[in-house]
Amino acid sequence: MSLDRLLHAQVERLTALTQLLEQEQQQLTQGSVDGEALTQLAQQKQALLDDIERAERLRRDVQKRLGYVDGLEGARQAADDAGCASSWTALLSKSEQTARLNALTGEMLTLRMTHNQNMLDYIRQIAEKTLYKPDGRNSAQSGRLNTSA
Repeated sequence: MSLDRLLHAQVERLTALTQLLEQEQQQLTQGSVDGEALTQLAQQKQALLDDIERAERLRRDVQKRLGYVDGLEGARQAADDAGCASSWTALLSKSEQTARLNALTGEMLTLRMTHNQNMLDYIRQIAEKTLYKPDGRNSAQSGRLNTSA
């Protein structure tokens, strides 16, 4: 496989990953999250990430075998010499876009998990205040329930 085709294939994989991340964000913004859908998206993302990593390892190995230095400078020089610098630039651009989207999705997941944990803590707090005592009497505190959480 030529370097140009390898780079194009990586851009296609990253585009597919971007689409999965966008779907995940849509799930996270819904009032009721579909856990099964999120699980399936996570599995698809992991399989795609494994493919991306294998292809990247192959690209780096070929780069080294051809005598280019390891890292971005060697990759850029290899792409220049192979006449596919624009493909390399497209890959870098797509990689940066995907990384930003992945970071945003991670922040959304963290926010959603924090919200869920706060709600569970609040429910536990309410439940503890309304438990029955050993004598069968309700131990709920008198007064109004604060629902401002």
